[in-house]
Amino acid sequence: MASSSKKVIYAALIGNLCIAVTKYAAAFITGSSAMLSEGIHSTVDTGNQFLLLYGIHRSKRPPDENFPFGYGKEVYFWSFVVALLVFALGAGVSVFEGIHRLLHPHPLENPAVNYVVLALSFLFEGASWIFALREFSRVKGRRGYLEAVHEGKNPSIFMVLFEDSAATLGLLVAFLGVFLGQVTGSSRYDGLASIVIGLILGGTAIWLAVETKGLLIGESALPEVVRDIRTLAEGFPEIEHVNEVLTLHMGPEYILVTISVDFRDAIPAGRVEQVIQELDRRIKQRHVLVKRVFVEAESRVNTSAFSASKS
Repeated sequence: MASSSKKVIYAALIGNLCIAVTKYAAAFITGSSAMLSEGIHSTVDTGNQFLLLYGIHRSKRPPDENFPFGYGKEVYFWSFVVALLVFALGAGVSVFEGIHRLLHPHPLENPAVNYVVLALSFLFEGASWIFALREFSRVKGRRGYLEAVHEGKNPSIFMVLFEDSAATLGLLVAFLGVFLGQVTGSSRYDGLASIVIGLILGGTAIWLAVETKGLLIGESALPEVVRDIRTLAEGFPEIEHVNEVLTLHMGPEYILVTISVDFRDAIPAGRVEQVIQELDRRIKQRHVLVKRVFVEAESRVNTSAFSASKS
């Protein structure tokens, strides 16, 4: 999964870097505010790819005394930072530039240059978007796209897909701004296009932040994983009742599991240890992302009382 994420990020990074250079050149030649906003957008996206790669690299560090469960959540932290940057830099600067253009309009020069750059950018961005969409479609399985984003535990892929989608939509808006400005002779359309691009980036950033926040705080594993772990535990005749199954994603590829079970009273202590070891083995064999399993022996009565006191 990490290898798949890196492929998507590298593809987006190369595409955004090339696009940013051409957009800045077009903005310098033509004076287009929308093209400058698009250049800023591509620059922010390029920086975001570096941050995502940095987060993946940091998350691979082994556990130590200070972080006994590893650094997997580094991916979630840097993904949240990316969402903030998209909002603060991409959206904020684009809206500011658009307002500045509306207040201080001046005619565009050489609009044909903008069309060439937009066409090339759409080609590069479209290729990156298709690559990200294919990888995301492969990872999501049978789930719908929105459901897969909401339940996804690896934000790297869907963040790139979101960014590429916003970028492609922004290119269409920039084209309309340049075209309407050329036809009407008013540069205000260029300024309006820049503001719309900023709003698109702002909406994308808010969505990314919301989806990443849950992962950063601590989301459980997918419901089907939790159900299967409970079924595995209930399959042991020595276990009278499974009180609770708690899971936590410590990273995209690291699930922590805590199980509270009520063992039958007549089971000797030695057999309890064997059951715990076998349950641990079966869970990890069935679910490769599960790295640590903690089994707590509790009576059903105590667990019910504790649950009632919490409510």
